[in-house]
Amino acid sequence: MTLLNEQAAGVYVIAVTPFTDEGALDLQSTDRMVDFYLEKGATGLTVLGMMGEATKLTAAESSTFVKRVLARVAGRVPVVVGVSASGFAPMRELSESVMGEGAAGVMVAPPGHLRTDDQIYGYYEMVAETLGKTPFVLQDFPLVTNVQISAAVILRIIKTLPTCVMLKHEDWPGLSKISTLRQASETGEGRRISILVGNGGMFLPEEMGRGADGAMTGFAYPEMMVDVTKAYAAGNIERAHDLFDAYLPLARYEQQPGLGLTIRKYTLAKRGAIASGALRKPGAKLSGADIADIERLVARQTRRLQAVS
Repeated sequence: MTLLNEQAAGVYVIAVTPFTDEGALDLQSTDRMVDFYLEKGATGLTVLGMMGEATKLTAAESSTFVKRVLARVAGRVPVVVGVSASGFAPMRELSESVMGEGAAGVMVAPPGHLRTDDQIYGYYEMVAETLGKTPFVLQDFPLVTNVQISAAVILRIIKTLPTCVMLKHEDWPGLSKISTLRQASETGEGRRISILVGNGGMFLPEEMGRGADGAMTGFAYPEMMVDVTKAYAAGNIERAHDLFDAYLPLARYEQQPGLGLTIRKYTLAKRGAIASGALRKPGAKLSGADIADIERLVARQTRRLQAVS
């Protein structure tokens, strides 16, 4: 497998982790899920992310799941693995394991105790030292990590740590950060790295307009992100926005804190991507009213897509 690099673009879907109704790891659904994402046009996959319930897996389960995904992908697209950990020893161990199995790179989010610019830079300096030659993605998700990473710190990391090849941009609002990073690379003030965006694609058209290379996030309809990025790359800006608008009500509904992953997995199960929409405990459950909302949104989405096709 080719290693992750600064030219990465397209849609790297953040994969869910399928479980049975009883909470066991569902490896057959893992195969179905991989096939589903690739059929919808994913150019890469990211596993063990924050929306992949990684913290609910044992170390053995994490290894088993990653191996199953990599085996099913069989080198067709790059696979990035989240290796964020409370210490560098487990980070190194997991990273070496997944890279040995064929992963293209790893992703690291900052721990929540970092506050100053120097602390953040120092942490990623140690990440780079820990990972060695392994390329890594810097996950900038302050809404969850509570760590505010400025554009200046990112540029400092990019300048001095060559194994940082991608930013997963999930700041909100953060459009100006993308603009700043792209302006720096255009003027020669900083190395150009890949920028893939998150937040369920909620701002994808605007982020593409600021210079993002695509998306690294999840949504029950990953083809939305695929089609929007393709339309934008082809210069068909209005079509990109029309497509995005058709999916937006469901994408917005899926972004509810605490319930979003349950909504996503319910819809993926409905679409046949996984056998069960169950989350491993603890996890929220949908009410009858929630399900009625989802069904209504899906029906309206179908009609709107027909109108813009």
